[in-house]
Amino acid sequence: MGQTSVEQLPSRTFGIRHLQCLLLALGLSMGYAQRVNMSVAIVEMTDNDKQEGVEVFQWSEQEKSMVQSSFFWGYVVTQIPAGYLCRLWGAKCLFLWGLIISSTLGLLTPYLVSVGDWQLLVAVRVIQGLSQGVMFPCTHSVLSKWAPPGERATLCGLSYAGTFLGAVVAFGSSGWIISYLHGWPSIFYVSGVLGFVWCFIWHVWGANTPHSYKKISSQEKLMILKSLDQPTQNTEIRSEADEKTPIREMAKSLPCWALLVDNCAHNWGFWTLLTQLPSYMKYILNMNIQSNALFSALPYLIMLLLTFLFGYLADLLHKRQLATTNVSRKLFNTLGQWLPAVSLVALGYCNSSHLTLAIAFVVLSVGLNSSSFLGFQVNHMDLTPNFASVLMGITNSTANVMSILAPLTVGFVVTDVTDPLQWRIVFFISAGFYFIGNLGFILFGQTKVQTWNNPSPKPLEMQLMEPSKDAKSRETEK
Repeated sequence: MGQTSVEQLPSRTFGIRHLQCLLLALGLSMGYAQRVNMSVAIVEMTDNDKQEGVEVFQWSEQEKSMVQSSFFWGYVVTQIPAGYLCRLWGAKCLFLWGLIISSTLGLLTPYLVSVGDWQLLVAVRVIQGLSQGVMFPCTHSVLSKWAPPGERATLCGLSYAGTFLGAVVAFGSSGWIISYLHGWPSIFYVSGVLGFVWCFIWHVWGANTPHSYKKISSQEKLMILKSLDQPTQNTEIRSEADEKTPIREMAKSLPCWALLVDNCAHNWGFWTLLTQLPSYMKYILNMNIQSNALFSALPYLIMLLLTFLFGYLADLLHKRQLATTNVSRKLFNTLGQWLPAVSLVALGYCNSSHLTLAIAFVVLSVGLNSSSFLGFQVNHMDLTPNFASVLMGITNSTANVMSILAPLTVGFVVTDVTDPLQWRIVFFISAGFYFIGNLGFILFGQTKVQTWNNPSPKPLEMQLMEPSKDAKSRETEK
């Protein structure tokens, strides 16, 4: 009788699970705004024709590429530790402190770059990368506790739409901010302040699990826990720290390797465009800063809107049993990587005389890429709901090596930013990565929960040597 009532719950009504996903989306948008603002700012920071009173720097293309990629030097380091720390400390606390550190450094960036030139700016971006490296593992940790399987595509789409929202806000507003406020430093001030606003909201309303959110209705709480096969009583929950992480089993899993390779391919293409699009639009399409910023934002606005559409379609396929989860993941991943690969090849043959076509191909390359988030990105939770944050940390850490290499490669390939042939090589390389990554995902990817998702807990003697939660809490009270 109780099970029937749970199944009949109105799953589409706005609930606390949607609130958590909305907060995650806003947090990711703040992080991404602070991450990509450098792509626009660096164009103005090195432009000798800018207004008086704003410092301008004489940096080579290689030095600019160093600045663009330096964020990811730190970003790759904290991904894997973040997966473990989510299980020990909780994703809420880790995400909060990550963005606090990043926002603080964002506010200090204009001063620090004036003091230490590009070398100190590289150091600042590395530390920002370290602090933001926890975001995706934290997001996966929260989603694995809050998103019922039947709503997983929609809720994950809602959460990760924040990454595109951050790009839209950063690109779309940067031209206006630079032109009408205090030049390029204002970009860092605005994103830093907004980051602190989100931190306050997350501290008040964020939660690791349905059990830790006091005002959730018992009806919604029961629906989420039942759908995830989780204990409905808080006292029945075994500490995640007591579970042995199946690293060896992950390393021997072919679906995990397919997921990792595809994540790497996605990051190469995605971050090549995200970091280089403003420069391409200025030097090849001859756009000024305001139109450059608006058109740089357009593809990510389309990406944001398509995320909701693709999420709805994915859940519709699941609900009406029109496609298996395996087919759905691979279908959306193909839409999000092979179609953008075709658009990138076409973009390589465009110049300022093909402005409309070039913008259309950019929009298609970036916008359709959102579909892949319902493929490989959600697949972490398909394979291992219990260790989604750890697996995400591993694959995203490796994938973001590509986020370092991609801007550096552009710096070596594009020695003359006004040469369309050199940009064509850049786009062809990205298209190749998209093709190979998705091919591996189609051939070797899976969606069934892996056998190692439910490992045995730590040996009893190890648990006896560790203080219990009750003992820890009593000690804290003292």
